[in-house]
Amino acid sequence: MNAPEPLTVLYDADCGFCRWSVAVLLAADRAARLRPASIQSGEGDVLLAGTAPEARLASAHVVAPGGAVTSGGDTVAVLAAVLPGAAVTVPLARAAAPLSRAAYRLVAGNRTTLGRLVSPAMRAAADERIAARRAAVGWPLRAAGQQRER
Repeated sequence: MNAPEPLTVLYDADCGFCRWSVAVLLAADRAARLRPASIQSGEGDVLLAGTAPEARLASAHVVAPGGAVTSGGDTVAVLAAVLPGAAVTVPLARAAAPLSRAAYRLVAGNRTTLGRLVSPAMRAAADERIAARRAAVGWPLRAAGQQRER
C-alpha cells in the first residue's frame, strides 16, 4: 500500500514565529505527512496561484495533493486529520471552526509580538527541522540568508 501524498504547509519565511510553528507541526508529524514550503518561494507562487497576492502572506495555508487550498484557522481540522493522535479532534475542530478562525486571526495579527518570544536558538532549530524535512524528500528550500526576521 502506498503512503498518502503529503500536504504542503505554506508559511511566511520572513516570520520567525511562523517558522517555529511549522517546526512544531513537523516534530509532531512522525509519519512525514507534511512538507513545508515558504509562501515566498516559487513553489508558493505556483500553489497559491488562485489566491489573491494580498491574501498570501495574511495567513498560513495547507495545500492538498489535488491542489485544494485551506487557509488560516480552517487549517486546524485539515492538520489534525493527519497528525498522530489528533484525528479524534477533527469533528471538534470542524464544529469549532468559527472559534479556530478567530483564534488564528488573533495569533496571526500578533505574530510580530509573538516572534519576539522565539529566541534566535529556537528559530535556528526550527530552520534546521524545516531544512531537514525538505532535504529528506529532495525539495528546494529558500536559503536562510534570504530571510528577513519579523
